[in-house]
Amino acid sequence: MKRQKIWLGSFLFILLVIFSWMFLEIANNFDGTQIRHFDLQIIHLVQSNISNRLTTIMLFITFFGSVKGVALITFIACICLYITRHRLLAMYLAITVALGAGAFNQILKLIFKRARPDIQPIIEQSGYSFPSGHSMGSMILYGSLAFILYKVYNRLWAKIIGVIIGVFLVIIIGISRIYLGVHYPSDVVGGYLAGAFWILICMIAFTYFEGKSKK
Repeated sequence: MKRQKIWLGSFLFILLVIFSWMFLEIANNFDGTQIRHFDLQIIHLVQSNISNRLTTIMLFITFFGSVKGVALITFIACICLYITRHRLLAMYLAITVALGAGAFNQILKLIFKRARPDIQPIIEQSGYSFPSGHSMGSMILYGSLAFILYKVYNRLWAKIIGVIIGVFLVIIIGISRIYLGVHYPSDVVGGYLAGAFWILICMIAFTYFEGKSKK
């Protein structure tokens, strides 16, 4: 059992290092040829079929990664968890989302101060661009909800469905930000990496405190 914990801890540490390294590689090379080429290619691909109908769909999708959308879903999920007596998980979700999607994202934006793209913007968006708040917030929220489903339900199919839905939502929210012209693709990837880093930290902390409370 102790050996398994050591292996798991080592694996999680390696993931944290990888996420951090990839994030900093993007953050330190905004104007590099490779990232600019990557951004322009993805933007061209995503925005190649702009239409009024698709724009309406993308505006609907992007809501689920917005401050209001994330706050609303977090509030509803916390109420449900509290009512069903999963109060530690409710606290975990509230703290993880509030500090990660809120405070941590704003700190990163103020550190890197990347201007938003000016390539065919469909909507206006203020503030800095990197990392994408919608992408980071959706990764944190829906990743945390997938973790909670894993903790609450014993059935494998429920866990798998939770992960699939979470991954799908995170991906399409990121695409919506590129389509709407308010983020570079590298902003979205940076948001995913920062969100994944934060989720791992919070999952480790939750597992530690949960173990302490059971002793």
